[in-house]
Amino acid sequence: MKKTFTVIVSIGIMASVLAGCGSTAETVTPTASSGATNSAKSTETPKEKVTLTYMASQDWIKDSEMQLAKKFEAETGIHIDYQIVPSDQYQNILKTKLNAKEAPDIFGGQDGQLDLNNLYGVEKNAVDLSGEEWVKREDPLFVEQGSYNKKLYALTIWDPSYDWVVVYNKKIYEKLNLKVPTTYADFKAASEKIKSAGITPIYEPVSDGWHHVLWFPELGPKFEEVNPGLTDKLNSNMEQFANVPIMEQALTQLNELAKSGYMGDNYFSNTYADTEKNMASGKYAMTVYNLGLPAQIEKAFPEVKADTFGYFLMPLADNQILNVNPAAPSKFIYSGSKHIDLAKKYFQYLTKPENLQFFLDNEPKFLALNFKDIKNRYTPDQKAFFDTYGKKQGTVYQTSISYLNPQWMDIGKDISAMFTGKMQPKEILKSIDKRRSDAAKAAKDPAWAQ
Repeated sequence: MKKTFTVIVSIGIMASVLAGCGSTAETVTPTASSGATNSAKSTETPKEKVTLTYMASQDWIKDSEMQLAKKFEAETGIHIDYQIVPSDQYQNILKTKLNAKEAPDIFGGQDGQLDLNNLYGVEKNAVDLSGEEWVKREDPLFVEQGSYNKKLYALTIWDPSYDWVVVYNKKIYEKLNLKVPTTYADFKAASEKIKSAGITPIYEPVSDGWHHVLWFPELGPKFEEVNPGLTDKLNSNMEQFANVPIMEQALTQLNELAKSGYMGDNYFSNTYADTEKNMASGKYAMTVYNLGLPAQIEKAFPEVKADTFGYFLMPLADNQILNVNPAAPSKFIYSGSKHIDLAKKYFQYLTKPENLQFFLDNEPKFLALNFKDIKNRYTPDQKAFFDTYGKKQGTVYQTSISYLNPQWMDIGKDISAMFTGKMQPKEILKSIDKRRSDAAKAAKDPAWAQ
């Protein structure tokens, strides 16, 4: 299938991107009025071909959605023009468009109840979707994370089991007589033995700017177990990241993995897009990914079967609590769009049960969807993973802690600086605290008033 999308590849192209905003059919008239008001004036039906612009970060729009968009166009005449932005540029470009009141008809965003309005100004910039039929079929936890002030602004179509875990090559483990590690000491010992066998223990793609951050906030449930009530203290400005020893411990251990050579020599240039190829090669034993990776590998490299791989939790700080995240990349309709009703029609199309099932059946990264009556496709290995780890779980910190997720890429830069010896773990935590404080004060958060 031919994919229709625009790729924004550099800051140098940003100017042209900002000039080409909104619907391509006609110029968007900027407005700051509410979604409900805009919806009332957007009652058009496509009498001729109409294009809806849709901007999102890399890997947020799946191939199966693009296939559905083709079918949607064939049925309605409404064309979806994808604008895919590199992940390290996306938030800045979107913020610029929203501030200029020149956003695309549909924009992608990482939802999360604590950050929706701070990140995207949803009360001003997004359409209220609370009255849509599909809301009653969506997982309530995802509805909650896409809502602000009791109004739903985000459509989230995502895998509720899309947890970030360690995917490992069982053949390598068996050959070296290794057991699945449950502590950091076990993990380090296994990595040393793998390295001694001439295999790189961990495939870590630092170059994308975001992936290596996962090792830290995904451990939120462990941080909370060791420090009961820490989430509330952080969100009420009664505690700081820099004062939490287990956080410094986790970053110190992550740095040790890199410095010990367990990520190999090329982790700064490794890319997320090459994960399947590199894990299929047998040159790497482990990587942090979701449960769908083995199926992706088998699809791309049929000679490497999915059951070659197994799963365990990231064991930094001796973590053994399943990291759950009910927030995910989501879709928003821009309140200034001239085609609000048509964008809603696209959302309605995507959320038809038969289309949701098509989406899942044709997306190897996903195993289930956050909607009722959609048949999952967990493998025996994945069911065994949930049997082992599913009894004890908690919410990741990028979703439960305010003013943390918006600084994800900045944390990535800090961790990269740690890997090169330019920052220490304690300095990273202080930087996180400083950015949280700045964001909270800008939002006039009363907890940071003094």
